[in-house]
Amino acid sequence: MPDPRLYESDTYVLLEPGLAEQFLSTEEMLEKLQTILEKRQDDLPRDLQKFSLVQDQARYLLETSCELDMEPGQFLQWYVVRLEK
Repeated sequence: MPDPRLYESDTYVLLEPGLAEQFLSTEEMLEKLQTILEKRQDDLPRDLQKFSLVQDQARYLLETSCELDMEPGQFLQWYVVRLEK
């Protein structure tokens, strides 16, 4: 059975259109998502509309998804990564 610590991580790689990949901590990733979601409150994905707080929207998105539509044909993508064994 694999060690459960293999699946623990607090680092994300963020892929944004036209930018180099970025490595962010969980807190930094949440801040990034909150900043984006604050600007899109009138155009939220359906599953985020049930949350009234931007912080709750960002946390839910981080825990349940790995992609957010930004505009037609462009996506913000993030993935959990483990930087060391």
